[in-house]
Amino acid sequence: MSTKQIPSAIRRLPRRRAGLVAGALALGLAGAMSLQTVVPGQFALADPVRVETEAPQNFAPVVSAVKPAVVSVRVRTDETPRMMSSRDGGIPGFEDLPQDHPLQRFFRRFGGEPFGGEQRREQQPRRHGMSQGSGFFITGDGYLVTNEHVVANGKTFTVITDDGNEYEAKLIGADKRTDLALLKVDAEGQTFTYVEFAPEAPQVGEWVVAVGNPFGLGGSVTAGIVSARGRDIGAGPYDDFIQIDAPVNRGNSGGPAFNVKGQVIGVNAAIFSPSGGNVGIAFAIPASTASTIVKDLQKDGTVVRGWLGVQIQPVSKDIAESVGLKDAKGAIVADAQGDSPARKAGIRSGDTILSVDGQSVDGPRDLARMIAAYPPETEVTLNVWRDGREQDVKVILGRLQDDGPATAAVQPTGKDTAFVDSLGMELAAASAMGAGERGVVITDIPADSSAAEKGLQRGDVILEVAGQPVSDPGEVAGAALAASENGRKSVLLRVERNNASRFVAVPVDQNRG
Repeated sequence: MSTKQIPSAIRRLPRRRAGLVAGALALGLAGAMSLQTVVPGQFALADPVRVETEAPQNFAPVVSAVKPAVVSVRVRTDETPRMMSSRDGGIPGFEDLPQDHPLQRFFRRFGGEPFGGEQRREQQPRRHGMSQGSGFFITGDGYLVTNEHVVANGKTFTVITDDGNEYEAKLIGADKRTDLALLKVDAEGQTFTYVEFAPEAPQVGEWVVAVGNPFGLGGSVTAGIVSARGRDIGAGPYDDFIQIDAPVNRGNSGGPAFNVKGQVIGVNAAIFSPSGGNVGIAFAIPASTASTIVKDLQKDGTVVRGWLGVQIQPVSKDIAESVGLKDAKGAIVADAQGDSPARKAGIRSGDTILSVDGQSVDGPRDLARMIAAYPPETEVTLNVWRDGREQDVKVILGRLQDDGPATAAVQPTGKDTAFVDSLGMELAAASAMGAGERGVVITDIPADSSAAEKGLQRGDVILEVAGQPVSDPGEVAGAALAASENGRKSVLLRVERNNASRFVAVPVDQNRG
């Protein structure tokens, strides 16, 4: 069975009758003579495209073979308990309520703290959350792959196989930067059906079959084609997604995308959807990336990456021309971080990195992936463009450290306002500024900031950040920080102005290689 898309054959046009040709020739001579019109006997036609490939009758053989290896993953999470409190001065909105007001008796009678009384804090019972995704076995003894965002903050993990059996699993390791995780089911005497990663990248137009757990339904199968490769969707520094048009919905995350040989070409990780449902654009982590990450997770429970320590950006045509480069390729160094391997090796601002150990660097993403693929303490040779000529610089790579917990930078600027460093704007709760009951209002924004360049202005109300409703500057800063920690280049804001809302992607402070 072929792995190519089956286009329709294009038949060659029939020959004209000799008389028609003669007439056309005469007409051509009456106007402007061309090479084709003077070919004796007929027009000169190039052979049309012809592809002799048969389509699969159906995907049943593939599905029946791989479906037992695909599982549903149920994750239980602990939610932080919420503290109930009432303070001197009353509940917001009722601070001036007189002590003899009937509402005071109402709150006393039904368990509320009397206004003006002592502060009381009560912890609610701990609650549990539940999320669902997909996964697939890669070994017969129970190792399975899913997305990191499926298992994030999970306390317990349950795997439900295609035949309905449930197994407890443990988390072996997870990698936030590539959104991959490895689980292990220990079932004595049990051998699981498993699948393998495809050894070669798929071609655009190739058939793809997605199997997973959309909306918790389990065992659902959809089909489509590979729409594109090498997509950068701003999910992280190592973006290299396969775009497919097989219908993928919530719950498909972590599930496999197969070729018609039953090999995994990618791990479904994201969808593009204004509504949250399928619109025919889904993204999968390539098998080449997944297989490498999974091996590291299986070996050490973590992914160890090389670290260069530079802030980089693409080489535009203008930059290439200004520094004397023939082609707009490579990654130009904006800054070499202090005490980094790059700084120690002599890499400096303005250097353009053209290759690593002879491998050409097309842009910042290429450089980030190349460096990350090396283990720490590896010596690499960087070919850089400096002062109008190429030169080689040897660098001993360090180890890329996972960032620990960080605090969003929020600087109070007044009673109700605060400046959010990562977005470069001053904010306040909309309710505090008389701008409505929802969202956070922009109270000041520098004209030269990235947010202002995106069209944001004073008075705009930010309703959501990265899909989450916000009500104070701290929540906005926290969401921007989370985006930066996850490697995103921008954070998506839903902004309201004059009773009309729109989405704006604002850059956050990151982009390191």
